[in-house]
Amino acid sequence: MATTEECRAALDRLAENLAGADAGLRGAAMPDRSLSCHVTDLDVTFVGHLREGHIRELRSVPGVPERQAEIALEMTGDDLIALVDGHLDFPRAWATGRIRLKASLRDVLRLRAIL
Repeated sequence: MATTEECRAALDRLAENLAGADAGLRGAAMPDRSLSCHVTDLDVTFVGHLREGHIRELRSVPGVPERQAEIALEMTGDDLIALVDGHLDFPRAWATGRIRLKASLRDVLRLRAIL
């Protein structure tokens, strides 16, 4: 089972990957959105803001926040790490329920371009 620190490191790697992506893709792929990732096995949620293709103001809070983010992900810590490291296919994991995503259809399609 992944630790909170390992999950935070995975999200930091995701942020670095986004920052390293082509600026046109980043800007076109994702407008400003609040973002959360609830790690179910740790009962911790990482919240932040996806702005111009960068994850900003990332912090962790215990449990599930009262206010739902515009893009809300939910998965185990091991799945988060596997997703970021490229060992878990996002569309397949989402289709099988390993990753839960609450977002508008437009945001789901945009996320596919950057994950």
